[in-house]
Amino acid sequence: MSGPIFTIGHSNHSAARFLELLRESNIETVVDVRSQPMSRWVPHFNKAALRTALKGGSIGYVFMGSELGGRPDDPALRTQGKPDYGAMAQARAFRAAIERLIELSKDQRIALMCAERDPLDCHRFLLIGRELVARGRSVANILSDGIVEDGATTQRRAAKLHPRLL
Repeated sequence: MSGPIFTIGHSNHSAARFLELLRESNIETVVDVRSQPMSRWVPHFNKAALRTALKGGSIGYVFMGSELGGRPDDPALRTQGKPDYGAMAQARAFRAAIERLIELSKDQRIALMCAERDPLDCHRFLLIGRELVARGRSVANILSDGIVEDGATTQRRAAKLHPRLL
């Protein structure tokens, strides 16, 4: 497949709405990139419940939060207690997981899933998406209203809102 790798935030969607967003973009597999695959506020996004809901919707589930999560356990990947995206992007496990994502996306339409509604507030854009683009892959973001925003548009929006981050 030569299409984009998608991202989506589960936000506070109902399970039904989340499945609808995935179906609208013909997503075949969700790749969970949360460090902790649970939610106190929306328990239907806890790992087991999410896997069951996705299976019921004929959508696959892959957990890669250990390798691609935004809150690493390894102190070498944090600076002053905060995630160090530069160090994370160089970690062997992260780089191998990026390769695995690229391979997975050759056969399936995948969406990287984290919690944040807006990709600009999430490592799926700020870390993973950038690495995918650096490796020649396009990224598109499924927004909470169902609009699919291409990566270039997300990048322009980020530059306007957070010029110091880019």
